[in-house]
Amino acid sequence: MREKYDVWTREFMESWKKLDWKRTLNVIAYDCKYYENPIDEACANFDEIVKLWEVVEENQKDITYSYEIVAYNDEVAIVNWQMKRTFIPTNAVQNIDGIFEVSVNDEGKCTLFKQWRFTR
Repeated sequence: MREKYDVWTREFMESWKKLDWKRTLNVIAYDCKYYENPIDEACANFDEIVKLWEVVEENQKDITYSYEIVAYNDEVAIVNWQMKRTFIPTNAVQNIDGIFEVSVNDEGKCTLFKQWRFTR
């Protein structure tokens, strides 16, 4: 059970690090309930998710990351992640600490995605 969340998180984070947003989208189900910010509404459709990711290669670089799966069961996992990146528009180095709440189906695709993140 834990392994499916580890495989998913590693692929999600590694594709983000490589700025390969199309690869990132491969681990997100077409009908995923995707919350970029958990207090906002979920993305209305997959096209909205694509719009969030297609700018990644233009606005970030020099990404390093780590993560730890802190809780999980058959239906959901909580992942604490950290990232250091350069935000290209301002050339600012950002340190991010975040939480993902994810559900992953039998095909290894995320069906629920919520994130909380804090940037320094």
